[in-house]
Amino acid sequence: MLVLSPSLDRLDTAMPFTKGARVFSEWIERTINYYNKRMNLLSSVILLASVVLTRGCAPAPGATNVARNGEASQVSDYETPIAALAKNAIDGISDTDFYKGSCIHTEYAKDAWWKVDLKQNYRISNVVLTNRMDCCPCGTVTSVEYGTYYFCCDGMEGQYVSVVIAGRSEYLTVCEVEVYGDLIIKEKKVCW
Repeated sequence: MLVLSPSLDRLDTAMPFTKGARVFSEWIERTINYYNKRMNLLSSVILLASVVLTRGCAPAPGATNVARNGEASQVSDYETPIAALAKNAIDGISDTDFYKGSCIHTEYAKDAWWKVDLKQNYRISNVVLTNRMDCCPCGTVTSVEYGTYYFCCDGMEGQYVSVVIAGRSEYLTVCEVEVYGDLIIKEKKVCW
């Protein structure tokens, strides 16, 4: 599960309304409320890979990965001789071998999460998630078949991008999270 925040205004346009959408919408609201309390986010947009985001959307050539300038955090750090710190997921190295020291790994936890604070609001166009593939990829978005996932965000606005395994206890391992988008510049109004 990917989470973009703090904007909720695009949820209805991003989520396809299929049979059971009302139930799904209620579930999203409960989940948003839970993570707002847990992670102190102003608000959240839950982006489920198979439901809300469009897979297969690569960033434009030459696009800048804005996550590289962010600050990453995670629910816990896995105790291992290899540093599996949150900042590893935004180091620009998408090597999928955990033992080369560029992946994150949390302790076994219910609702394990990782997030990056982009420091400013961005209009997000793409998120690229690279999973661990050397031994035991866990906590992937939808499956463990592929090492890298590309997501279109269609201009959703937010300052935080999170990866969350909601509703169960699990280790979370990710090797790289890239975020592409444009900085939102607020106009200063001058009164004469």
